[in-house]
Amino acid sequence: MSGNILIIDDEIKLLKLLGMILSQENFNVKEASTARSAMTMLEQYDFDVVLSDVRLPDAFGVELIKSIKTKYPQLEIILMTAFGNITDAVQAMKNGAYDYLVKGDDNEKIIPLVYKALDKVKDNKSRIVQQVVTKGFDQIIGKSPLILQAKKLAEKVALTDAAVLLTGETGTGKEVFASAIHEGSDRKKNSFVAINCSAFSKEILESELFGHKQGAFTGAVKDKKGLIEEANGGTLFLDEIGEMPIELQAKLLRVLETREFIKMGETKVSKSDFRLIAATNRDLEGEIKQGNFREDLYFRLNVFEISLPPLRNRKEDLKVLAKNFIDLFSHKLHLSSVQVSPDYYKALEVNEWKGNIRELRNAVERSLILMDNNILDAESLPHYSEKEVPESDSLSIRSLEKVHIQKVLQYTKGNKAEAARLLEIGIATLYRKLEEYGLK
Repeated sequence: MSGNILIIDDEIKLLKLLGMILSQENFNVKEASTARSAMTMLEQYDFDVVLSDVRLPDAFGVELIKSIKTKYPQLEIILMTAFGNITDAVQAMKNGAYDYLVKGDDNEKIIPLVYKALDKVKDNKSRIVQQVVTKGFDQIIGKSPLILQAKKLAEKVALTDAAVLLTGETGTGKEVFASAIHEGSDRKKNSFVAINCSAFSKEILESELFGHKQGAFTGAVKDKKGLIEEANGGTLFLDEIGEMPIELQAKLLRVLETREFIKMGETKVSKSDFRLIAATNRDLEGEIKQGNFREDLYFRLNVFEISLPPLRNRKEDLKVLAKNFIDLFSHKLHLSSVQVSPDYYKALEVNEWKGNIRELRNAVERSLILMDNNILDAESLPHYSEKEVPESDSLSIRSLEKVHIQKVLQYTKGNKAEAARLLEIGIATLYRKLEEYGLK
């Protein structure tokens, strides 16, 4: 992930050193030695992260944060000081700083901290784009009979408070439907809280759902609200409910029956009024027979089931979905006047799309990165092209993969973690391929 970084420090040697270190990480770095020059640069350039010294010749860094965050709320600011002052640290965080570093003691933390701050900036921008682009049932795209039927069912159940079970293969848009149902309900002014049950261990998932008291377990250093409590008045979306450990299923069932729950490490009963939407790509009836899922919980969840069709059964929607993603990523990648060749859409139709809409979304993003001369054609989608690949060295699968990796790395300005994400491979696999192709 590349990012635009502004460093503010009146110690010129340190300023240049930090600039060099961050530039070596492929960040775009600008430097300022005063608050005044920094504010001028902020007006001229689009920055993601600011690293600022506390003691500046014309400003106090802790107060400077407030001015910057007021004018540029999307920025994340890391404050640096030669003096570890707890009072300044607390005030800096209150003023909107992302974190606070002590020069010399925390030098090794600077690079990881910048990456974390950039991740937060990226997440914030993604949420803003989602909110601006689509909301409610307008975000469900397509005119095929199967998707229109599913959308009609969702619109009807949204007006009630009934529990909904969304079923279908991975990547068919279950979270999009869940969000649309929430937006179409009387609860839309309150929180829509989502969690993927397959992403956490039993202990962490229990803590995330029910919350915990300080000292409930090792690492519980403060009280934590659970998502059940956060969803009070709104909607709780449990994705991949079929992956929930059987022990937690009993606790969830009790909450659904009584709307009461107990935080980990606490004895007091709390209440929460929420609407439940669950989703799964598993056959829950089959899981019940195998003893992996509680039948009584299944009946509680399956008040109203909506089955989402796989993309291969609604290929008439491929073109309009692809156009939507082309517009979305063209905006995010700052691309203009992108031309789409007819053979691009023809190449899309060849694939079975086992990963469904999510796979299509990723394919469109990659093709915009790989295209030449702002033209999307079949060659931008080598994996899905109908053209036979000649067996010559220059056009072998091995050569195509090497060129593909080179283009993605060029796009990410050498950031291997971001390249691995776009290539949909592990970072270790990417390093192995770089070594194999002599690209290190």
